[in-house]
Amino acid sequence: MIQHIDYAAISPPLILAVAAVGLLLADAFDVPRRLLGLLSGGALTVALAAVAVLAFGDRRATFCLPDGLRGNGPPSCSYVADDFTLLFQGIVLAAAVIVVLLSLREITAARMPAGEYHFLLLAAIIGALVLVAARDLILLVVALETLSLPVFALVALRRYDGIASEAALKLFLVSVVSAAIMLFGVSLVYGATGAMHLDRIAPALERLPAQLDPVAALGIVLVLAGFGFKVAAVPFHFWAPDVYQGAPVPVAAFLSVVSKAAGFAGLVIVLSAGFPAYGHVWGPVIAALAAITMTLGNLMALRQRTAIRLLAWSSVAQSGYMLAPLAVGARRLPEAVAATTAYVALYAVMNLGAFAVVVAVRRTAPARDTLDAFRGLARTSPATGAALAFFLICLAGLPPGVMGLFAKVVVFRATVAGGVTWLAVVMAVNTVIGLYYYLAWAVRLFAAPEHPVPAPAADPGPAVRAAIAATAVGAAVLSVAPQLVLQAVRAVT
Repeated sequence: MIQHIDYAAISPPLILAVAAVGLLLADAFDVPRRLLGLLSGGALTVALAAVAVLAFGDRRATFCLPDGLRGNGPPSCSYVADDFTLLFQGIVLAAAVIVVLLSLREITAARMPAGEYHFLLLAAIIGALVLVAARDLILLVVALETLSLPVFALVALRRYDGIASEAALKLFLVSVVSAAIMLFGVSLVYGATGAMHLDRIAPALERLPAQLDPVAALGIVLVLAGFGFKVAAVPFHFWAPDVYQGAPVPVAAFLSVVSKAAGFAGLVIVLSAGFPAYGHVWGPVIAALAAITMTLGNLMALRQRTAIRLLAWSSVAQSGYMLAPLAVGARRLPEAVAATTAYVALYAVMNLGAFAVVVAVRRTAPARDTLDAFRGLARTSPATGAALAFFLICLAGLPPGVMGLFAKVVVFRATVAGGVTWLAVVMAVNTVIGLYYYLAWAVRLFAAPEHPVPAPAADPGPAVRAAIAATAVGAAVLSVAPQLVLQAVRAVT
């Protein structure tokens, strides 16, 4: 039987696939680097428009099992473009547009091949788009690897940089191990349930024979470990600081926001659609991971003296906050999913803004990477310094960055409502720790510089200025009415 393919449902990744091949071919004909960047950003914008069009239509699905199509039951589909999928695809594509803007001059400055860079970036984004739409374990694994493999090359694309090569090797080795662990877990789940589609795994787990219970439980924990690598949860996090430091800054921003958002979307889909019957197994595991992740991430961030490594450890800590609501297990799971999704959306704006300012500062002064090098930035470049201070205040969760405070309140409320009070206490302590290093960096921006220096970000370039402005406007709007994000998330989850 030849399956019917709903090309409208898969239009966002399909648009990017065509664009990626086209950009690679265009590079062979010496198309200017900036034009390649504009075409890449244009393709992402068209894909984002396709997501918006799909959002106004009905739920679409494709690659469905034939027996479901013949009327023997509800169709089990591998790719589903529902409201949850479209929300995360919108987040991924909007963040990717910012990453492309940050990359335009970085490619020239670092002497990276433009065609290869944009091809690999779009390929990774395709993996992210498919990951958030996947509803069977095979497609989830394939999408996860499609997201991961191009990133290895992106990290190492500065071919004559030993630090970048080392970072790419670390990322590759950890990713291979985590993929093997996840595949083993998938095989155990399939062996226990005889199903790959999540909507068939869930009822199979509810009526699983007692003798297969340990097999299914181990498989679920191993699948969770595979996603732990993607979201940089402890103990699968140790690649993050070195990779963020060795990668081009736009690639680090991609890992911190786009890759993390897709990873959390995949994790939420698997737990809520496939494994709710085993919430008593994965709930305590996630609670322990969340507590350890946020604590270690914040404690290590206190020790950092460079901007990129601080953002890397901060990103690890933020993963702990995002995991916390899911620790409730099957209890109040829809509320937990909404809380995690809202936090991911708000975090994407805050963290992208911080990375955009770091790119701007390093644009004209590459050696200025230490936190002390940011001292006096608000005096030498008021707009850039004020933008970074606002993003840091948002991440810390203080006024006027109300969106950061609202995000933490949302995950606190979901965790407490789910009965995991001890984890809420751990979150409160870690929030105080986070306040210190975010505010310590923000204070440096307004302090008098130790030595007279030229304005470090006097001309970051129009693309970087546009990225900073877009994220700053987004953060300001969300700080005025952050509850709109939660309302929208609840409507689609």
